[in-house]
Amino acid sequence: MFQHKVTVEYGSSEGASLPCPIKWLDNFAMRNFTNDAVFDDTLPVEDGVLEIGHRVPLDRLRDSMEDWFRRKGYLQKDEALRVTLR
Repeated sequence: MFQHKVTVEYGSSEGASLPCPIKWLDNFAMRNFTNDAVFDDTLPVEDGVLEIGHRVPLDRLRDSMEDWFRRKGYLQKDEALRVTLR
């Protein structure tokens, strides 16, 4: 089920990127566990690392995570997420 590992980092375009805390990743995964079936195949592993299934689209994952993190107050206006395959 979990075929890919992705790196999830946040930061401003001017500064260094930091790994997203596992608390953030877990919060997103648990929220989406019942609300959006495409994200059922996500598993937080450690800070900045998420395992995903083959049907999870990276661009949609990034956009959804970024939106959720902003609503939770985790990301500031000038910060963005970067989601990349490992």
